Amino acid sequence: MGGIGKTTLATVVYDQLSSHFEGKVFIADVREVSDKLGLVSLQKQLLSQILSDEGFNFFNVREGNALISHRLSHKKVLVVIDDVDNLQHLKCLVGRHDWFGSGSRIIVTTRDEHLLQSYRVDDVYKPSTLNDNDALRLFNLKAFDSETVQNDVFVELSEHVAKYASGLPLAIEVLGSFLCGRDVAQWRSAIQRLEKDSNKEIIDRLRISFDGLEETEKNIFLDIACFFNGDEKDFVIKVLDGCELFPDIGIDVLIKKSLLTVNKNNILWMHNLLQEMGRKIVREKSVEEPGKRCRLWEEEDVYHVLTVGIP
Repeated sequence: MGGIGKTTLATVVYDQLSSHFEGKVFIADVREVSDKLGLVSLQKQLLSQILSDEGFNFFNVREGNALISHRLSHKKVLVVIDDVDNLQHLKCLVGRHDWFGSGSRIIVTTRDEHLLQSYRVDDVYKPSTLNDNDALRLFNLKAFDSETVQNDVFVELSEHVAKYASGLPLAIEVLGSFLCGRDVAQWRSAIQRLEKDSNKEIIDRLRISFDGLEETEKNIFLDIACFFNGDEKDFVIKVLDGCELFPDIGIDVLIKKSLLTVNKNNILWMHNLLQEMGRKIVREKSVEEPGKRCRLWEEEDVYHVLTVGIP
């Protein structure tokens, strides 16, 4: 999922291993750069960073493919392709194994596991959220510049915030940095606000995955976020099938995009911050008037619509 530390892990690996290769390149923000500047610009970046003493002047992807495979096929290189969301990114930047010399390593970060499977990568590593101890250590480093906190009041408040973040490094870093240097009263106020309204920076990062879904998958995601998080998978499929949402494939898409998991007891689970994001998306359709929203799950909103009516 977004914010779990894919880029951070890839950066650490790149820094530790790059000295063992003839050439190296870290192509960051591939999704964003590709949308703004196109694939050719990314191909030129790859070639220019590995073959730094040369200039490259080509104008289409096909020429770029030919140059990469020709010039790098005998070089042992380390290539990191960060934030891939399209099969064309892989086809145009890393192509086939024989594009690079023996001993080369290609690392790809993505939110879409199926993209890696369809490209038949050699190995897939799934980062996990932080355990409670590591989450609290990271939060304390961001909030206090120390792994431990002496003030008992701040210890209790820190544990509260870390629990809210549920092990997601992005949320822990954002909230820790936001609370750094603030007093106890401001901490309490910020925590109370989080219970009413989620942090915009965190939600915006998580929403990237949602915005990339097809309309049917968006509806399945919102239904699970509003009604079915923690329910048995077969039951959810039966309900959604009755709504003609094709849940067998839709739920698999959400799982592959790390928006859902299924545990050993066949229970669907969505990270609480993803659930919060989904519910926020629904509320935003009509902030003041619940009757204009597409889904209702809170008792007071249902009561309001039943007694006041739909506008």
